[in-house]
Amino acid sequence: MNAPHEPSAWLDADTAPSSPPSAEALDARTTFENIKLDKRLCRLVGKAVVDFNMIEEGDKVMVCVSGGKDSYTMLDILLKLQKRAPINFELIAVNLDQKQPGFPADVLPAYLEKLGVKYHIETQDTYSIVKNIIPEGKTMCSLCSRLRRGILYRVAKELGCNKLALGHHRDDMLQTLLLNMFFGGKLKGMPPKLQSDNGEHIVIRPLAYVDERDLVRYAAVQQYPIIPCTLCGNQENLQRKQVGNMLREWQTQHPGRLDNMFNALHNVVPSHLMDARLHDFKSIQTTGVVNAEGDKGFDHESFAPAANVIRFD
Repeated sequence: MNAPHEPSAWLDADTAPSSPPSAEALDARTTFENIKLDKRLCRLVGKAVVDFNMIEEGDKVMVCVSGGKDSYTMLDILLKLQKRAPINFELIAVNLDQKQPGFPADVLPAYLEKLGVKYHIETQDTYSIVKNIIPEGKTMCSLCSRLRRGILYRVAKELGCNKLALGHHRDDMLQTLLLNMFFGGKLKGMPPKLQSDNGEHIVIRPLAYVDERDLVRYAAVQQYPIIPCTLCGNQENLQRKQVGNMLREWQTQHPGRLDNMFNALHNVVPSHLMDARLHDFKSIQTTGVVNAEGDKGFDHESFAPAANVIRFD
């Protein structure tokens, strides 16, 4: 308990107000929090773009828009950054209409027209192909993603785009890391930037540093016309969905754990793993020189905060 004469006793944020805040005060606070959220998203996306040199002078970036919260937010933030960026680059929004039953084909064109952004709608009936090939109850994601990827690469080439922006965020990257560990036997995540399978494009993920909770909130504030995916949205036993639920449970029970996991992707120590392709274990010899990064084989392991931590607040 703070003593009455201490300044903090008068400024304790946990002290309950004597009366409920007014509607005007609540509105002002909501507006303030929404502005902070907008700035945070712009800062994190801008940092990812700079850290990984995602967008360069003269780039023509195909922004893949699915109709979900992630791609809507990515397009929104990239348009804002485009106005203040020190370089010139083009953005074109592209949606793949996979002819899912009940897909509201008019929603995205109307939204993009209102936004005033260049866009292209590509119509390909991949839905029927996937449903015909994949037995009922089996996971459709693998085939669906392969078909979609091939179509988007072709469209990018036709539109003259050298880069494709995808809406994967921090939580997607952590899910991929754990999925590869649990089911693939690989220590492999989802890179923020990579060369496309066909070697003709660069794929970027501008939301790499963004917490999914911020995307949920931002989408609600912006009131995006969300279009659900009926191909995989109802597959409750998907491994990715199960891992995602596990991560959300960790975040609730152990705040900050996901931040630490994500920062671990930036602080890899190959000499303390077991991949001989990354570290020459066979040639290790004593040198007589103290190595601060050496193994403390008989010491109690301590976990100091990592350097170069990325902050998400």
